[in-house]
Amino acid sequence: MAEFHFVEDYERHVKALIKAFPIDEAMSLAVGGDYDRIGGILANILAYSGIQNGMSVVDLGCGSGRVAKSLSKNFDLNYLGIDVIKDLVDYAASVCPSNYKFKINRKLSIPARAESVDLVFAFSVFTHLLHEETYLYLEDIWRTLKPGGTVVFSFLEYRMKSHWGVFSNTVEQQRASTKTHLNMFIERNQIEAWADHLGFKIQEFVSGDIITPNNKEALGQSTVIIKKPLEI
Repeated sequence: MAEFHFVEDYERHVKALIKAFPIDEAMSLAVGGDYDRIGGILANILAYSGIQNGMSVVDLGCGSGRVAKSLSKNFDLNYLGIDVIKDLVDYAASVCPSNYKFKINRKLSIPARAESVDLVFAFSVFTHLLHEETYLYLEDIWRTLKPGGTVVFSFLEYRMKSHWGVFSNTVEQQRASTKTHLNMFIERNQIEAWADHLGFKIQEFVSGDIITPNNKEALGQSTVIIKKPLEI
């Protein structure tokens, strides 16, 4: 399968952060900042989505371990984190339990056996990919999930007024020829169409301004919880 189109730019960005800031701050900024706070919100979203002790999970776009570190405080998991940047993966491994596995993966696929995974999650990943790349990922996620397995991912949507600022800023960057990365919006009817074609069932959409149980604040990005049926 094809490799990512932005790896070199992202690598340069992460190297520049490491050079300019202490390592912990650099690794937080590399995934958007507020490392522990956002990690806690994301872990609680996964708890709401049904993550349980003993599950085999894949963290697609694990970055510097923001979600993994928070999950490890409350769950005993068979965890695999994958990302495209070695500096991020190395840091993630340094702040997470030794049984957590991390891997560089630059293919539009999941490095796991068929029907071996209970849960795949991708936060702030598909927001930076082309739609066809996201679809290829979902196609392979279907392959790796056990019947009854779950995929959870965050997305930007125009129906959320708070998301308009992302688009507006991207427009201004384009106008000034300073655009540094792709911000991709995904509408709910697109997700529904993808799920229908792949055989998934939408369990729930969670708007970015909704506070899920155990969370004191909303994520900002919207989230979708999708299931692979027990019987196909």
